[in-house]
Amino acid sequence: MRAVRTRLATTLVAVCLLLTAHIMSPPGRAAAATAAVPGYLMTHFIGEGSEGQQIYFSHSTDGLHWNDLNGGGMALRSTVGTRGVRDPSLVRSPDGSRYWIIATDLCIGCGQSWDDAQNNGSRNLVVWESTDLATWSAPRLLNVAGAIPDGRNAWAPEAIWDPQSSSYVLYWATNATLNGVLKHRVYYARTTDFRTVTAPQLYIDRPGTQGIIDTQIVEVPAGTGDYRYVRASGDGQITLEGSNSVLGKWTTLGNLSGIGLTGAQVEGPMWMKFGDRDEWALYLDQYAAGRGYLPTLTSDPSDPGAFRLPAAGSYDLGGVKKRHGSILTLTAAEESRVQARWAATPAQRLRSANYPDRYVRHQNFGVRIDANVSPAQDAQFRLRPGLAGSGTVSFESVNYPGYYLRHTGQEVRLALNDGTAAFAQSATYRRVAGLADTAQSSFQSYDAPDRYLRHYAFQLRLDPIADATGRGDATFRVTG
Repeated sequence: MRAVRTRLATTLVAVCLLLTAHIMSPPGRAAAATAAVPGYLMTHFIGEGSEGQQIYFSHSTDGLHWNDLNGGGMALRSTVGTRGVRDPSLVRSPDGSRYWIIATDLCIGCGQSWDDAQNNGSRNLVVWESTDLATWSAPRLLNVAGAIPDGRNAWAPEAIWDPQSSSYVLYWATNATLNGVLKHRVYYARTTDFRTVTAPQLYIDRPGTQGIIDTQIVEVPAGTGDYRYVRASGDGQITLEGSNSVLGKWTTLGNLSGIGLTGAQVEGPMWMKFGDRDEWALYLDQYAAGRGYLPTLTSDPSDPGAFRLPAAGSYDLGGVKKRHGSILTLTAAEESRVQARWAATPAQRLRSANYPDRYVRHQNFGVRIDANVSPAQDAQFRLRPGLAGSGTVSFESVNYPGYYLRHTGQEVRLALNDGTAAFAQSATYRRVAGLADTAQSSFQSYDAPDRYLRHYAFQLRLDPIADATGRGDATFRVTG
């Protein structure tokens, strides 16, 4: 009996300790996760120019080896502001029902210089919204720096959910004059929907003339280090700071100069928690060498001395350069949707059967057949599984991802998928043997099955086909 009583007492003590630990954990802080996760999604840009400064996605199963999604092509294109984006941040709502991408409205080499961007740049951020990580809204502009006195730009946005205010703290860098000193400082505002924001407030200001641009915050689980939040910032160094509140007092912890990384070499800090162990990666963009991201590893984000460089050959960033972005740890449901939507699908063209020097192309969102298409990507499409039904196809633009060939009555245009059933049906076609040549293809409308895609006076439209001319106009060769 004594042994039984001893075992019972030991069990009761253990239960009490577990309950106490649970009760004493700060709100919102879960124990460190050790279960494996399905994968990780990185959003990033890849370089300069109008194509490189857009939204790209990459995926990893282990957080260190990355595969380019969408065949290495862009996932989203900005059609607002400067029509280019950098520094994207991917934000998930606390309940997982909504996602946002927020990015710098900036396109260097697209008619804008670095001096322009710093001193008379966009005061807006670019925002996309989604409910599933697959279908995204049209981009919109969010003015965050217009109310900052002498605010000259808005760069490198990030956002984190703040349980104390039940809102997101949205923070970014703005070049502005304060107390007679012009430099980049980090400002913040609160938002719940990334449509409206509170008045901007100063968040981080370094002494003297030292500016700060890139900052990203990670929430650290209970039992690791002394702080609930750790932020890494590019301010001449890669400086680490800790706090127990997003908008509370922050304590300087040190920097990464001990492993040979300073702000003169790297920027764009990007945190990631490994799902299967108590370890973090802090990715840093090697901008000075033009080499994209490098992971550093640590078991404690708040301890600068715990960071280490990875072993040679232990990581692989994939085919395209990955620059300043963010990483989302995926759930099983998110993993499934991401893989289905962004699977690699080759770019193809539709060549007219009866005008074989002409290809289907979009131009100002109208659709026609042309020879010598420029830019060439205007005539490139990914033949996706049909949006409305199995055994069908939908034509997604390569250089305007998310935009599909859809009809409104007889007119065919390139339009953004709004996620509705009506859009899906009007952008879906059955691929059948060519009406004029069975070795080629014709495309029958899903929701108007008596009609086919055809060109007429070189414009693409949807028509019934009743004669040899129509059959020729409605026949295309799918080419690489």
